Amino acid sequence: MTHFPIDEVRSHFPALATPGRSGRPRVYFDAPGGTQACREAIEAIAGHLMQGSANSGGAFAASVETDALSAAAHEAVADLLGGEGGDIAFGPNMTTLTFSLSRALARGWREGDELVVTRLDHDANVSPWLLAARDAGATVKWVEIDPEAGTLRLDLLPELLGARTRLVAVGGASNALGTLNDVAEVVRIVKAHSRALVFVDAVQSVPHVPTDVVALGCDFLACSPYKFFGPHQGVLWAKAEEAARLEAYKVRPATIDPPAHRFETGTQSFEGQAGVLGTIGYLEWLGRRIAPEAPNSRRAALVAAMEGCVAYERILGERLLEGLRRLPGFRLYGPQGMEGRVPTFGFTLEGHHPDAVAAHLATRDIFAWSGSFYAVEPVARLGLAEAGGLVRVGLCHYSTAEEVDRLVEALEAL
Repeated sequence: MTHFPIDEVRSHFPALATPGRSGRPRVYFDAPGGTQACREAIEAIAGHLMQGSANSGGAFAASVETDALSAAAHEAVADLLGGEGGDIAFGPNMTTLTFSLSRALARGWREGDELVVTRLDHDANVSPWLLAARDAGATVKWVEIDPEAGTLRLDLLPELLGARTRLVAVGGASNALGTLNDVAEVVRIVKAHSRALVFVDAVQSVPHVPTDVVALGCDFLACSPYKFFGPHQGVLWAKAEEAARLEAYKVRPATIDPPAHRFETGTQSFEGQAGVLGTIGYLEWLGRRIAPEAPNSRRAALVAAMEGCVAYERILGERLLEGLRRLPGFRLYGPQGMEGRVPTFGFTLEGHHPDAVAAHLATRDIFAWSGSFYAVEPVARLGLAEAGGLVRVGLCHYSTAEEVDRLVEALEAL
Protein backbone atom coordinates (compact mmCIF):
# COMPACT_ATOMS: atom_id res chain seq x y z
CA MET A 1 0.00 0.00 0.00
CA THR A 2 1.22 3.49 -0.81
CA HIS A 3 0.92 6.33 1.72
CA PHE A 4 -2.72 6.80 2.74
CA PRO A 5 -4.02 9.87 0.84
CA ILE A 6 -5.90 11.48 3.72
CA ASP A 7 -6.09 14.95 2.18
CA GLU A 8 -7.54 13.55 -1.05
CA VAL A 9 -9.93 11.39 0.92
CA ARG A 10 -11.25 14.34 2.90
CA SER A 11 -11.79 16.33 -0.27
CA HIS A 12 -14.48 13.76 -1.17
CA PHE A 13 -16.53 14.63 1.94
CA PRO A 14 -18.06 18.13 1.79
CA ALA A 15 -19.38 17.98 5.36
CA LEU A 16 -15.86 17.76 6.77
CA ALA A 17 -15.25 21.39 5.77
CA THR A 18 -18.33 22.68 7.63
CA PRO A 19 -17.14 25.15 10.29
CA GLY A 20 -18.25 24.73 13.86
CA ARG A 21 -19.28 27.44 16.29
CA SER A 22 -15.62 28.11 17.07
CA GLY A 23 -14.80 28.63 13.41
CA ARG A 24 -12.71 25.46 13.32
CA PRO A 25 -14.02 22.54 11.26
CA ARG A 26 -16.35 20.13 12.98
CA VAL A 27 -14.90 16.85 14.16
CA TYR A 28 -17.18 13.95 13.31
CA PHE A 29 -16.36 11.18 15.77
CA ASP A 30 -19.94 9.89 15.63
CA ALA A 31 -19.20 7.47 12.77
CA PRO A 32 -20.65 4.35 14.48
CA GLY A 33 -24.03 6.09 14.43
CA GLY A 34 -23.65 7.17 10.81
CA THR A 35 -20.79 8.42 8.66
CA GLN A 36 -20.74 11.47 6.45
CA ALA A 37 -21.67 10.92 2.81
CA CYS A 38 -19.06 11.12 0.10
CA ARG A 39 -19.47 13.60 -2.74
CA GLU A 40 -20.00 10.78 -5.23
CA ALA A 41 -23.06 9.59 -3.31
CA ILE A 42 -24.50 13.07 -3.00
CA GLU A 43 -24.03 13.83 -6.69
CA ALA A 44 -25.48 10.47 -7.73
CA ILE A 45 -28.63 11.07 -5.69
CA ALA A 46 -29.07 14.54 -7.11
CA GLY A 47 -28.26 13.35 -10.62
CA HIS A 48 -30.91 10.64 -10.53
CA LEU A 49 -33.58 13.04 -9.33
CA MET A 50 -32.54 15.80 -11.71
CA GLN A 51 -32.50 13.49 -14.72
CA GLY A 52 -36.01 12.24 -14.07
CA SER A 53 -37.06 9.42 -11.80
CA ALA A 54 -39.69 6.75 -12.37
CA ASN A 55 -40.98 3.55 -10.87
CA SER A 56 -39.65 0.19 -11.96
CA GLY A 57 -40.86 -2.07 -14.75
CA GLY A 58 -42.07 0.36 -17.39
CA ALA A 59 -41.29 0.51 -21.11
CA PHE A 60 -40.55 4.23 -21.15
CA ALA A 61 -37.06 5.68 -20.85
CA ALA A 62 -37.10 6.92 -17.26
CA SER A 63 -38.33 3.55 -15.98
CA VAL A 64 -35.81 1.62 -18.08
CA GLU A 65 -33.05 3.86 -16.73
CA THR A 66 -34.25 3.30 -13.18
CA ASP A 67 -34.17 -0.48 -13.67
CA ALA A 68 -30.64 -0.26 -15.03
CA LEU A 69 -29.58 1.92 -12.10
CA SER A 70 -31.08 -0.49 -9.59
CA ALA A 71 -29.43 -3.51 -11.21
CA ALA A 72 -26.08 -1.71 -11.17
CA ALA A 73 -26.50 -0.85 -7.47
CA HIS A 74 -27.23 -4.49 -6.60
CA GLU A 75 -24.12 -5.63 -8.46
CA ALA A 76 -21.97 -2.94 -6.85
CA VAL A 77 -22.97 -3.89 -3.30
CA ALA A 78 -22.46 -7.56 -4.17
CA ASP A 79 -18.89 -6.72 -5.18
CA LEU A 80 -18.35 -5.01 -1.83
CA LEU A 81 -19.62 -8.03 0.10
CA GLY A 82 -18.19 -10.74 -2.13
CA GLY A 83 -21.55 -12.08 -3.34
CA GLU A 84 -23.81 -11.94 -6.38
CA GLY A 85 -26.23 -9.16 -7.35
CA GLY A 86 -29.23 -11.48 -7.21
CA ASP A 87 -28.50 -12.17 -3.54
CA ILE A 88 -28.83 -8.50 -2.53
CA ALA A 89 -31.98 -6.82 -1.21
CA PHE A 90 -32.30 -3.12 -0.48
CA GLY A 91 -34.54 -1.69 2.20
CA PRO A 92 -35.01 1.46 4.27
CA ASN A 93 -32.55 0.29 6.93
CA MET A 94 -30.96 -2.82 8.40
CA THR A 95 -33.50 -3.03 11.23
CA THR A 96 -36.51 -3.15 8.91
CA LEU A 97 -34.89 -5.81 6.73
CA THR A 98 -34.01 -7.88 9.79
CA PHE A 99 -37.58 -7.74 11.07
CA SER A 100 -38.82 -8.80 7.61
CA LEU A 101 -36.40 -11.71 7.50
CA SER A 102 -37.19 -12.80 11.06
CA ARG A 103 -40.89 -12.85 10.26
CA ALA A 104 -40.32 -14.97 7.16
CA LEU A 105 -38.03 -17.40 8.95
CA ALA A 106 -40.36 -17.74 11.93
CA ARG A 107 -43.10 -19.19 9.70
CA GLY A 108 -41.12 -22.43 9.75
CA TRP A 109 -40.38 -22.47 13.50
CA ARG A 110 -42.32 -24.52 16.00
CA GLU A 111 -42.69 -24.62 19.76
CA GLY A 112 -39.51 -26.04 21.26
CA ASP A 113 -37.25 -24.80 18.46
CA GLU A 114 -34.25 -22.76 19.60
CA LEU A 115 -32.49 -19.56 18.62
CA VAL A 116 -29.14 -18.20 19.80
CA VAL A 117 -28.38 -14.49 20.19
CA THR A 118 -25.52 -12.69 21.94
CA ARG A 119 -25.06 -10.23 24.80
CA LEU A 120 -22.72 -8.16 22.62
CA ASP A 121 -25.11 -7.09 19.87
CA HIS A 122 -27.03 -3.97 18.95
CA ASP A 123 -30.70 -4.51 19.70
CA ALA A 124 -31.48 -4.61 15.96
CA ASN A 125 -29.87 -8.05 16.03
CA VAL A 126 -31.65 -9.08 19.21
CA SER A 127 -35.24 -7.83 19.37
CA PRO A 128 -36.30 -9.12 15.92
CA TRP A 129 -35.29 -12.63 17.02
CA LEU A 130 -36.76 -12.34 20.53
CA LEU A 131 -40.10 -11.28 19.09
CA ALA A 132 -40.08 -13.93 16.37
CA ALA A 133 -39.22 -16.58 18.95
CA ARG A 134 -42.02 -15.38 21.21
CA ASP A 135 -44.56 -15.60 18.41
CA ALA A 136 -43.41 -19.09 17.37
CA GLY A 137 -43.03 -20.45 20.91
CA ALA A 138 -39.32 -20.95 20.38
CA THR A 139 -36.66 -20.79 23.10
CA VAL A 140 -33.89 -18.17 23.07
CA LYS A 141 -30.39 -18.94 24.32
CA TRP A 142 -27.63 -16.40 24.90
CA VAL A 143 -23.93 -16.31 24.11
CA GLU A 144 -22.50 -14.44 27.08
CA ILE A 145 -19.58 -12.02 27.01
CA ASP A 146 -16.42 -11.85 29.04
CA PRO A 147 -16.98 -8.47 30.72
CA GLU A 148 -13.26 -7.87 31.27
CA ALA A 149 -12.28 -8.49 27.65
CA GLY A 150 -15.54 -7.37 26.03
CA THR A 151 -15.50 -10.48 23.84
CA LEU A 152 -17.92 -13.31 23.18
CA ARG A 153 -17.55 -16.56 25.11
CA LEU A 154 -17.28 -18.69 22.00
CA ASP A 155 -15.97 -21.55 24.12
CA LEU A 156 -19.53 -21.86 25.48
CA LEU A 157 -21.25 -21.72 22.09
CA PRO A 158 -21.19 -25.48 21.32
CA GLU A 159 -23.24 -26.33 24.39
CA LEU A 160 -25.96 -23.91 23.24
CA LEU A 161 -26.43 -25.74 19.94
CA GLY A 162 -28.41 -28.84 19.13
CA ALA A 163 -30.90 -30.55 16.85
CA ARG A 164 -33.57 -27.92 17.53
CA THR A 165 -31.37 -24.87 16.91
CA ARG A 166 -32.82 -22.97 13.97
CA LEU A 167 -30.82 -19.73 13.88
CA VAL A 168 -27.74 -18.10 15.40
CA ALA A 169 -27.52 -14.30 15.19
CA VAL A 170 -24.14 -12.64 15.70
CA GLY A 171 -22.61 -9.24 15.02
CA GLY A 172 -19.59 -8.53 12.88
CA ALA A 173 -18.40 -5.88 15.33
CA SER A 174 -19.81 -4.27 18.45
CA ASN A 175 -21.25 -0.80 17.99
CA ALA A 176 -20.55 -0.04 21.65
CA LEU A 177 -17.17 -1.62 22.40
CA GLY A 178 -15.63 -2.01 18.94
CA THR A 179 -15.01 -5.74 19.46
CA LEU A 180 -14.44 -7.46 16.12
CA ASN A 181 -15.97 -10.92 16.24
CA ASP A 182 -14.50 -13.95 14.51
CA VAL A 183 -17.59 -14.60 12.43
CA ALA A 184 -15.98 -17.36 10.38
CA GLU A 185 -15.22 -19.24 13.61
CA VAL A 186 -18.78 -18.72 14.83
CA VAL A 187 -20.09 -20.19 11.58
CA ARG A 188 -17.70 -23.11 11.80
CA ILE A 189 -18.84 -23.94 15.33
CA VAL A 190 -22.52 -23.58 14.44
CA LYS A 191 -22.31 -25.78 11.36
CA ALA A 192 -20.29 -28.42 13.24
CA HIS A 193 -22.87 -28.75 16.01
CA SER A 194 -26.20 -28.03 14.32
CA ARG A 195 -28.05 -27.38 11.09
CA ALA A 196 -28.85 -23.82 12.13
CA LEU A 197 -28.72 -20.81 9.87
CA VAL A 198 -26.35 -17.96 10.72
CA PHE A 199 -27.38 -14.30 10.45
CA VAL A 200 -24.68 -11.62 10.68
CA ASP A 201 -25.26 -8.00 11.59
CA ALA A 202 -22.31 -6.47 9.73
CA VAL A 203 -23.35 -2.84 10.15
CA GLN A 204 -20.24 -1.99 12.17
CA SER A 205 -17.75 -4.25 10.42
CA VAL A 206 -18.38 -3.47 6.74
CA PRO A 207 -17.12 0.15 7.04
CA HIS A 208 -13.81 -0.99 8.51
CA VAL A 209 -12.72 -4.41 7.25
CA PRO A 210 -12.98 -6.35 3.98
CA THR A 211 -16.11 -8.52 3.84
CA ASP A 212 -16.45 -11.83 2.01
CA VAL A 213 -19.76 -13.58 2.59
CA VAL A 214 -18.56 -16.73 0.86
CA ALA A 215 -15.46 -17.00 3.04
CA LEU A 216 -17.49 -16.29 6.18
CA GLY A 217 -19.89 -19.10 5.31
CA CYS A 218 -22.93 -17.33 6.79
CA ASP A 219 -26.45 -17.61 5.39
CA PHE A 220 -27.57 -13.99 5.78
CA LEU A 221 -25.70 -10.73 6.29
CA ALA A 222 -27.08 -7.23 6.73
CA CYS A 223 -25.40 -3.83 6.66
CA SER A 224 -26.18 -0.14 6.33
CA PRO A 225 -24.76 2.09 3.57
CA TYR A 226 -25.16 5.19 5.73
CA LYS A 227 -22.54 3.63 8.00
CA PHE A 228 -20.13 3.31 5.06
CA PHE A 229 -20.22 6.79 3.54
CA GLY A 230 -23.50 6.54 1.62
CA PRO A 231 -27.18 7.44 2.07
CA HIS A 232 -29.75 6.00 4.44
CA GLN A 233 -30.40 2.53 3.09
CA GLY A 234 -30.34 -1.03 4.38
CA VAL A 235 -28.80 -4.01 2.61
CA LEU A 236 -29.50 -7.70 3.09
CA TRP A 237 -27.37 -10.40 1.50
CA ALA A 238 -29.16 -13.74 1.49
CA LYS A 239 -27.73 -17.04 0.29
CA ALA A 240 -29.79 -17.87 -2.79
CA GLU A 241 -30.90 -21.34 -1.75
CA GLU A 242 -32.00 -20.11 1.67
CA ALA A 243 -33.85 -17.09 0.33
CA ALA A 244 -35.66 -19.26 -2.21
CA ARG A 245 -37.17 -21.33 0.62
CA LEU A 246 -38.71 -18.33 2.35
CA GLU A 247 -42.06 -16.67 1.87
CA ALA A 248 -41.60 -12.96 2.46
CA TYR A 249 -44.55 -10.81 3.44
CA LYS A 250 -45.27 -8.62 0.43
CA VAL A 251 -48.00 -7.60 -2.01
CA ARG A 252 -49.19 -10.20 -4.51
CA PRO A 253 -48.07 -8.53 -7.78
CA ALA A 254 -44.48 -8.12 -6.58
CA THR A 255 -41.95 -10.35 -8.29
CA ILE A 256 -39.70 -12.66 -6.29
CA ASP A 257 -36.85 -13.33 -8.72
CA PRO A 258 -33.99 -13.27 -7.91
CA PRO A 259 -34.84 -14.84 -4.53
CA ALA A 260 -33.41 -12.11 -2.31
CA HIS A 261 -35.57 -9.50 -4.03
CA ARG A 262 -38.63 -10.88 -2.26
CA PHE A 263 -37.55 -8.76 0.70
CA GLU A 264 -37.75 -5.55 -1.34
CA THR A 265 -41.29 -4.57 -0.39
CA GLY A 266 -42.97 -1.57 -1.98
CA THR A 267 -41.32 1.00 -4.19
CA GLN A 268 -37.64 1.24 -3.43
CA SER A 269 -35.67 4.42 -2.83
CA PHE A 270 -34.04 4.48 -6.24
CA GLU A 271 -32.33 7.76 -5.42
CA GLY A 272 -30.89 5.96 -2.38
CA GLN A 273 -29.67 3.13 -4.57
CA ALA A 274 -28.08 5.73 -6.85
CA GLY A 275 -26.27 7.09 -3.82
CA VAL A 276 -25.04 3.64 -2.86
CA LEU A 277 -23.74 3.14 -6.39
CA GLY A 278 -21.88 6.44 -6.05
CA THR A 279 -20.44 5.31 -2.73
CA ILE A 280 -19.10 2.09 -4.21
CA GLY A 281 -17.57 4.18 -6.97
CA TYR A 282 -15.79 6.27 -4.37
CA LEU A 283 -14.46 3.21 -2.57
CA GLU A 284 -13.31 1.76 -5.87
CA TRP A 285 -11.39 4.99 -6.54
CA LEU A 286 -9.83 4.78 -3.09
CA GLY A 287 -8.69 1.21 -3.65
CA ARG A 288 -7.07 2.03 -6.98
CA ARG A 289 -5.47 5.13 -5.47
CA ILE A 290 -3.79 3.36 -2.56
CA ALA A 291 -3.07 0.04 -4.28
CA PRO A 292 -2.52 0.69 -8.00
CA GLU A 293 -0.97 -2.76 -8.33
CA ALA A 294 -4.23 -4.48 -7.34
CA PRO A 295 -5.93 -6.64 -10.02
CA ASN A 296 -8.13 -4.68 -12.39
CA SER A 297 -11.54 -5.60 -11.00
CA ARG A 298 -13.98 -3.66 -8.85
CA ARG A 299 -13.98 -6.36 -6.19
CA ALA A 300 -10.18 -6.24 -5.94
CA ALA A 301 -10.22 -2.45 -5.71
CA LEU A 302 -12.84 -2.53 -2.95
CA VAL A 303 -10.85 -5.07 -0.94
CA ALA A 304 -7.74 -2.91 -1.38
CA ALA A 305 -9.68 0.13 -0.17
CA MET A 306 -10.79 -1.62 2.99
CA GLU A 307 -7.34 -3.05 3.64
CA GLY A 308 -5.95 0.46 3.35
CA CYS A 309 -8.57 1.72 5.79
CA VAL A 310 -7.64 -1.02 8.27
CA ALA A 311 -3.98 0.03 8.24
CA TYR A 312 -4.70 3.76 8.49
CA GLU A 313 -7.36 3.41 11.17
CA ARG A 314 -5.06 1.24 13.23
CA ILE A 315 -2.47 4.03 13.34
CA LEU A 316 -5.11 6.58 14.34
CA GLY A 317 -6.57 4.25 16.93
CA GLU A 318 -3.21 3.66 18.57
CA ARG A 319 -2.63 7.41 18.73
CA LEU A 320 -6.03 7.91 20.32
CA LEU A 321 -5.54 5.18 22.90
CA GLU A 322 -2.14 6.58 23.84
CA GLY A 323 -3.72 9.96 24.50
CA LEU A 324 -6.77 8.63 26.34
CA ARG A 325 -4.68 6.53 28.69
CA ARG A 326 -3.09 9.71 30.04
CA LEU A 327 -6.45 10.89 31.35
CA PRO A 328 -7.15 10.38 35.05
CA GLY A 329 -10.03 7.98 35.66
CA PHE A 330 -10.13 6.73 32.07
CA ARG A 331 -11.45 3.21 31.56
CA LEU A 332 -11.74 1.53 28.18
CA TYR A 333 -14.22 -1.30 27.67
CA GLY A 334 -13.60 -4.05 25.14
CA PRO A 335 -10.23 -4.97 23.59
CA GLN A 336 -7.48 -2.89 25.13
CA GLY A 337 -5.50 -2.36 21.94
CA MET A 338 -6.23 -2.21 18.22
CA GLU A 339 -5.98 -5.96 17.83
CA GLY A 340 -9.39 -7.58 17.52
CA ARG A 341 -11.36 -4.38 17.22
CA VAL A 342 -12.64 -1.73 14.85
CA PRO A 343 -11.86 1.94 15.72
CA THR A 344 -14.93 2.38 17.93
CA PHE A 345 -14.10 3.10 21.55
CA GLY A 346 -16.48 2.92 24.49
CA PHE A 347 -15.11 4.37 27.71
CA THR A 348 -15.90 6.14 30.95
CA LEU A 349 -14.15 8.92 32.84
CA GLU A 350 -14.42 8.61 36.61
CA GLY A 351 -16.41 11.46 38.12
CA HIS A 352 -17.99 12.51 34.83
CA HIS A 353 -21.39 11.33 33.55
CA PRO A 354 -21.15 10.14 29.92
CA ASP A 355 -23.79 12.65 28.84
CA ALA A 356 -21.78 15.47 30.41
CA VAL A 357 -18.64 14.35 28.59
CA ALA A 358 -20.44 14.28 25.23
CA ALA A 359 -21.98 17.68 25.93
CA HIS A 360 -18.55 19.12 26.83
CA LEU A 361 -17.10 17.80 23.57
CA ALA A 362 -20.03 19.29 21.64
CA THR A 363 -19.13 22.76 22.92
CA ARG A 364 -15.80 22.28 21.19
CA ASP A 365 -17.38 21.06 17.93
CA ILE A 366 -16.36 17.46 18.56
CA PHE A 367 -19.26 15.12 17.93
CA ALA A 368 -19.47 11.93 19.98
CA TRP A 369 -22.25 9.87 21.52
CA SER A 370 -23.09 8.82 25.05
CA GLY A 371 -25.47 6.21 26.46
CA SER A 372 -26.14 2.67 25.25
CA PHE A 373 -26.50 3.30 21.49
CA TYR A 374 -29.17 0.55 21.43
CA ALA A 375 -26.51 -1.88 22.64
CA VAL A 376 -28.79 -2.71 25.55
CA GLU A 377 -27.32 -6.08 26.46
CA PRO A 378 -23.59 -5.28 26.63
CA VAL A 379 -24.12 -2.05 28.56
CA ALA A 380 -26.30 -3.89 31.08
CA ARG A 381 -23.83 -6.79 31.32
CA LEU A 382 -21.03 -4.34 32.08
CA GLY A 383 -23.09 -2.84 34.90
CA LEU A 384 -23.24 0.58 33.26
CA ALA A 385 -26.95 0.96 32.52
CA GLU A 386 -27.77 2.89 35.70
CA ALA A 387 -24.64 5.03 35.41
CA GLY A 388 -25.51 6.39 31.98
CA GLY A 389 -23.66 3.92 29.79
CA LEU A 390 -20.53 4.88 27.90
CA VAL A 391 -18.91 7.70 26.00
CA ARG A 392 -18.41 6.47 22.45
CA VAL A 393 -15.85 7.82 20.00
CA GLY A 394 -15.70 6.33 16.52
CA LEU A 395 -12.95 6.96 13.99
CA CYS A 396 -13.07 6.14 10.32
CA HIS A 397 -10.80 6.57 7.33
CA TYR A 398 -11.52 10.28 6.90
CA SER A 399 -10.48 11.07 10.48
CA THR A 400 -7.11 12.71 11.09
CA ALA A 401 -4.35 12.72 13.68
CA GLU A 402 -5.04 16.42 14.31
CA GLU A 403 -8.67 15.61 15.14
CA VAL A 404 -7.55 12.87 17.53
CA ASP A 405 -5.30 15.37 19.31
CA ARG A 406 -8.17 17.87 19.54
CA LEU A 407 -10.29 15.22 21.24
CA VAL A 408 -7.62 14.38 23.80
CA GLU A 409 -7.01 18.07 24.54
CA ALA A 410 -10.74 18.63 25.03
CA LEU A 411 -10.99 15.72 27.44
CA GLU A 412 -7.92 16.90 29.32
CA ALA A 413 -9.77 20.17 29.91
CA LEU A 414 -12.31 18.30 32.00
